[in-house]
This record gives sequence, structure tokens and C-alpha cells, in this order.
Amino acid sequence: MKMTASSSSQASPTDPPNKAIIDPFDARSLQVQPVSYIDNDPPTEFFYRPRTLTVLSAMIFGLVYVAIYHEEDDKQLNTSTNIKFGSMAGVGFFLLFAMLQFRDGPFIRPHPAFWRIVLGLGVLYQMFLVFLLFQDKFDARLFLRAIDPTLGRPLPERSYAENCDLTYENVKNQIDIFVIYHATGWYAKAVVLRDYWFCWILSVMFEVMEYSLQHQLNNFAECWWDHWILDVLICNWVGLYFGMKTCEYFEMKGYSWRGIKQIPSSKGKVKRIVQQFTPHHWTKFEWGTTKSFKNYVAVLGLLFLFLQAELNSFYLKYLLWVPPEHPINTYRALLLFMCSIPGTREAYQYLTDKNCKRFGPQAWLTIANIMTESVICYKFGRGEFPNPAPNEVVIFWSVLITSLVGYAIWQFGIPALKKRRRSKNSAKKEE
Repeated sequence: MKMTASSSSQASPTDPPNKAIIDPFDARSLQVQPVSYIDNDPPTEFFYRPRTLTVLSAMIFGLVYVAIYHEEDDKQLNTSTNIKFGSMAGVGFFLLFAMLQFRDGPFIRPHPAFWRIVLGLGVLYQMFLVFLLFQDKFDARLFLRAIDPTLGRPLPERSYAENCDLTYENVKNQIDIFVIYHATGWYAKAVVLRDYWFCWILSVMFEVMEYSLQHQLNNFAECWWDHWILDVLICNWVGLYFGMKTCEYFEMKGYSWRGIKQIPSSKGKVKRIVQQFTPHHWTKFEWGTTKSFKNYVAVLGLLFLFLQAELNSFYLKYLLWVPPEHPINTYRALLLFMCSIPGTREAYQYLTDKNCKRFGPQAWLTIANIMTESVICYKFGRGEFPNPAPNEVVIFWSVLITSLVGYAIWQFGIPALKKRRRSKNSAKKEE
């Protein structure tokens, strides 16, 4: 692991108590550590000091107000409206508790509380998925329809594999707003994974997955040029290029933080405020796939999770009757993106840092989200896909899986056996 820079503003835990707490959590060991401080900076110090009792008092005051005046002010509220307001208030309370009481993760920008809220949203999403798992697909659709009346209706089928001649008109007809979403999604993946080769393998493998599963979902059936030119060479490449350029910028950038009060010019103060929303420092990811068997399995596992998250979005839309343009798809994608940023960072720390003995909570929760989605897709998908996989698909995946296992045996298993045999022979000679 390479740390390009670290903050010069952190001091020792023995500093005076009038310093502002910024990071009571050490991501290297994922255990609570002595708090660290920054130089006293009154404009920002307020936001870093604990305000738990103040917030608790304000919350109780708000609940008392609702109990006394809510029904008198809104006599026209019906049961449905009360349930919606009550649900939103319950979610708000949980996120408030998460913001105040959840432990910090590896990031402190723009504020540790922001990432605690992200963790809280991940917990709420996991609870929602577990609830959904205990329904059948018909009740699940009705439940979504109760949330939004536009949901819960069968979707029109659409195929992208018609009229596959490579002409300007055909290519133009395939370009829509989702092209921008596509490129943006791969930009996000590049920022999360921070590895060009990893992202390119992921890009190609997703197209392979579409080929492999087009007997189940019609919208996986695309023209060859849609797969490899429009998707891989244009949308994916553009997103990956700018994503990796962003990573390179933050990797080469120098990090030396000063408090707003210490900056003399107004322009400098504004710039410092904007920089609050950029990383505090940057870690370059070097996954080292062939370095050890642990790294090899971890990279394959991470590749599987990213592919599974992509596939889940298509299967959930199909099985729960959610139109592709519905905002709920965007909300899910944003949530998984925000969860995967610290989650991937925690997983990388656990993989590469020998001092890290505990898997991070955000990484744990993100895996739980993705796998629970997959279990839901499996449950709701029973009986929906009667067509068997084509023979060429079965043969391809059999060869690929055999090759991956064979490579692991050749690269890690056989050398380990030889090393163990040499150790035994050396021990016998010494005897």
C-alpha cells in the first residue's frame, strides 16, 4: 500500500483539551484509538465537537411538539399520510442516532458524521431487503406500489438486438440518456477501485455476463457493436479514463491542511471551504492479484461482488416491475456507490495491512446488501426463467472456472507444496 501524503495538521493526543476532535477512529486496525486533534480553528471547531446532549434535547422537544400540536394542526390527515410521516420520522431518528453514535470509518471528509449517515442508510437498506425477502414477489410488488402508485405494473419487454447493421442511423437510435448514466457509472467504479486493469476486466466481464444471461432477460440481448463499441470502447472507456485521471490527480496532489482562520485572503478561505469536500489524503490501491493466494481470492471475490451488484439492478427491475427510468434505481445506485467507497477502502486495508485484524463495518454491510439482493433475485426468480442456458455458455463458464482454479493450483498450491517438502527435507538432514 502506498500513502501519497498525510495530514500535517494532526497532533498528539496530549494536546490541550480546547482542540477540535476530528478522527477518533484508526482505520489501520479498525479499533477505537486515542483521539487525535487539529489546531484550534473556531470557524470549523464547532462542527467537530460532540453535541449529543444538545441534539437529544432538540429531538425530545420536537417529539413533544408533535405529541401536543400535530393532530390539532392537521385534522385532515388520514391513516396513509400518518404512516408515511411516521415512517419518515422513524428513519430520521435512526439516521440521527447513527450520525451521533456510530463509530467512525476511514474517511473524515467532508465530515465523519457524513459517513456515519451513509453507514446508517446502509443498515436501513439492509433491513428493507430482509423485510422484502420474507415476502413473495406478488406482495413485494404490492408493497412497492403502496410506496409509489406508479410501480407494481408489468413492464413492456424491449430487445436491443434488432436491426444490427452497423450504420449511423442504428447507432444513433441506441443512444439515449442511459449512455450518460453508463459512463458516469464507470467513472464511479474507477474512483472506487482505483485500478485500470481491474476496471477493464470488470468492463469486459460484464459484457460476457450479458451474453451469458440473454436467454433470461431480453434487454441483455444487444447487437455486437452495442456490446463492444458503444458500451466497452466508448461509454466504459470514457468513464474509466476520467475516473483514473481523477485518481491520478488526487494521488499526485500535495496535502497540507490549514485552518480557515489561518488563511489571510478571502479567496483562500473560499478555496479551503471547497477543499473540505475533497479527500483528506489519498491511498493508491495496488491489489497484487498474483502476490498471494489471499490476494487472488480477494480480487476474484471483489470482481464477483461488483458484477453481482450490476446484475442485481437488472433482475430486481424485472422481477419487481420497476421501470428503468424510475428514481428508485438512481437512489439504489447512489447508495451502493456511497457505501462502496469506504467499504472498498476498508476491504483493501484488511487485505494489505497486517496490523488490521478486523473487517470494516462498511465493507461487511455492503457485502450483506449485495448478497441479500442476490438471494431476493433467486427467490423471486424461481419459475420466471424456464429457458435453459445454451451449451456454449455452459462450456465457456466451465472452462473459465477450471482455468481460474488451475491457475491458483499452479501459482500458489504447487509452490507451497514444494516449499513444505524442502522444509521437511531440511529438518530431516539437521536431525
